[in-house]
Amino acid sequence: MPLVSKFHSSDKSSDKSSDQSSQQPTGNHFLNHLPVTIQQRLFEHMELVELPLGTVLYDAGEVMRYVYFPTNCIVSLLYVTENGSQAEIAVVGNDGFVGMSLLMGGESTISRGIVQSAGYAYRILGLRMKAEFNRHGELMDLTLRYAQALITQMAQTAVCNRHHSIEQQLCRWLLLSLDRLNDNHLVMTQELIANMLGVRREGVTEAAGRLHTKQVIDYSRGHIVVTDRPKLESICCECYSVVKAETDRLLPYCPHKT
Repeated sequence: MPLVSKFHSSDKSSDKSSDQSSQQPTGNHFLNHLPVTIQQRLFEHMELVELPLGTVLYDAGEVMRYVYFPTNCIVSLLYVTENGSQAEIAVVGNDGFVGMSLLMGGESTISRGIVQSAGYAYRILGLRMKAEFNRHGELMDLTLRYAQALITQMAQTAVCNRHHSIEQQLCRWLLLSLDRLNDNHLVMTQELIANMLGVRREGVTEAAGRLHTKQVIDYSRGHIVVTDRPKLESICCECYSVVKAETDRLLPYCPHKT
């Protein structure tokens, strides 16, 4: 269950993050890119929530109440089959928000939103967000570009899962996740990664072992540190670069990582 506190512009009470600035709404790049007038209208209705690993923000078919803007956490959008199998279709971090279907008019979606990397997010009632969206201003323009970036990520994920090796899929997943965090460190078990990719855990174990042998990552007790990002990108298939190029084109506010 999310732990909630109200946002105040002078609030310095959160000591759980090593980066205090990431606990402000502007720690989310989407919000930071909005004009100040829109920020002022939205921020006064936002609250900071702590999102532990595994928190379910919404389930398939469930009417969403809130829109979430991660600052230092990652949320996976998953599709769950009738037999309980699941696969990730997109990741959301400080590049955007969770709750797109609220603004698209659908109110719910067939996917599940679950926290894959613990941290914080700001949330706002969907009704408040829709009121600003319906002004047909900069928020609508930016939201539509972000929606296209998400669609690109989902389409490329489908291609990657069908045509590329588990090692390449793991590389893509690591790079997309790191792009949405403030450092090169992930807390994630191999079992959870396997669930995200929709593959057997043994396959992830073997792929992670090969990346470790190549000195690309360090892995210990659920902690993953990328030690050589250029080599990780070279091992990865083209799927990451396709998504990254389109995201950079549509959302130029996203920082570039090396």
